[in-house]
Amino acid sequence: MPAAREALLDAALSALSTLPWATVRMVDVASAAGVSRQTLYNEFGSKDGLARALVRRAADGYLAGVERALQSPGGTEDRLAATAAWTVRAARTNTLVRALLTGCWGERLPRPARLSGPPSSPVPAQRRADAGPPAPAELLVLVRDRAVAALDGGRPPHDLAALAVTCEITLRLALSYAVAASSVPTDAAPLVREVVGRWPAG
Repeated sequence: MPAAREALLDAALSALSTLPWATVRMVDVASAAGVSRQTLYNEFGSKDGLARALVRRAADGYLAGVERALQSPGGTEDRLAATAAWTVRAARTNTLVRALLTGCWGERLPRPARLSGPPSSPVPAQRRADAGPPAPAELLVLVRDRAVAALDGGRPPHDLAALAVTCEITLRLALSYAVAASSVPTDAAPLVREVVGRWPAG
């Protein structure tokens, strides 16, 4: 039931914008989504399952944005700058993305427990969610590797190694902007362009 699943995730996210996760009730999420509580349990299994799906969707949405940024027009500097700008924007506007990128989970957020065994839900999307989201270091590696693949352009191996370092520096710069005080400009792109322009892989 993809439509019901998305409606339930939207309702859960909406509830999370005003309530701490511990006080979000499954019956209220089902009601807001216009489905029965049984449908919610059939889809997610439990409140923890709903939390895992919510966090997995945030991770997938962030990674989809990374892919779009990496397809931006321009050269390496422009595309990495777009990726940095997206990372900052996503982390500052979505508390789940920020938590995924930094590992800082506040008390208001769902921090779903990992399953003790392999995922067994009859719902394929839930089995994927139950496998758990990537940890911050894993997410950084995922984005770095996607950036290298998108920007490869048939470079020789030694250039690819330098490109991987450049991509990782870009992400770390973006994360520093994402967690900095709001008085710091939100656009990491100019600094990324400056750094990448001076780096051998740029």
